Amino acid sequence: MTQDVLVHRDGAAGLLSLNRPKAIHALTLPMVHAMTAGMLGWKDDAGVEAVIIDHALPADGDPKLSRGFCAGGDIAFLRNSALNDDGVSGRKFFHDEYQLNHLIFTYPKPVVAFMDGITMGGGVGISQPAKFRVATEATRFAMPESGIGLFPDVGGGWILSRLKGRLGQYLALTGARLDGADCLWAGLATHYLPGAALAEAKRRIAADPHHVPDILAELSVAPPPAKIAAHAALIARTFASDRLEDILAALQAEGGEWADKELATLATKSPQTCKVALRQLADSARMSSFADNMMMEYRIASRVLTRPDFAEGVRAVIVDKDNAPQWNPATPEGVTDALVDSIFAPLPAGEEWQPL
Repeated sequence: MTQDVLVHRDGAAGLLSLNRPKAIHALTLPMVHAMTAGMLGWKDDAGVEAVIIDHALPADGDPKLSRGFCAGGDIAFLRNSALNDDGVSGRKFFHDEYQLNHLIFTYPKPVVAFMDGITMGGGVGISQPAKFRVATEATRFAMPESGIGLFPDVGGGWILSRLKGRLGQYLALTGARLDGADCLWAGLATHYLPGAALAEAKRRIAADPHHVPDILAELSVAPPPAKIAAHAALIARTFASDRLEDILAALQAEGGEWADKELATLATKSPQTCKVALRQLADSARMSSFADNMMMEYRIASRVLTRPDFAEGVRAVIVDKDNAPQWNPATPEGVTDALVDSIFAPLPAGEEWQPL
């Protein structure tokens, strides 16, 4: 069992504590497997009545190692797979990670995720499917995949497509960061607690898991005003279309400081990812089950992992850090409907994703 996630018990609660602080607890395949095994083991254990997902705090209290819940998946591993094994090991990672996401979403016992600090990519996938999602003043939420040529996966299609006023489309395309107050306003968090109250919340849940809603409500505080709310009408208006070209035109027509900033941001993103994300969210909004969404996302992941933009995006942002990716196709117009259709097409028999 990997020590990068601590699978343990406290009273009547099972705890999954991410423990890879130098990587901001980014998920590896052994971590995914450990979390899945823990949850499956507790599923029929009458002594475990709730599950808590959080990150372990370093024994020395170094704040630099306490800055995030989960920064995402193991991007370097995925890029290596794309470049060296034709995506075989990367697809295995996605397959099993998505099974964990689905397990959390369908779990028969209350799951409480503490999104304290950076919560991005894979961290979204292990928190948003939980019934209770706790934000704090330190929360920094984002789905930044458009900047590395991936796409907002781990259930992002389901989660983002169900936000109000086209906020999900805005987050998927721009990778914008939300703080804890924004998350509560948007519905991405169910509760807002001060960071100082988290230990008490976990202690009480472990002692009395039948009253999770009451415990979180008692410890909640009023957040500061949500900054994203000031732009809600602009987002709804300019991101109204499911066509990337229409969104860019709307921002150009809108003008002003905010629209100009968003245009500049979108100019740095993978056109392929942006078009895939818009299709992903539109399709997911019409789906009736989270499993259907995850099957769709696995099809997407299986294709985009080995397309040029992912390896290039990671090179530009994470490896070389020149922040000058050469996207292929380079323009929205170059990303044809046929290309997008091929990314969403069913996989061969026996290769489709299935839940546990």
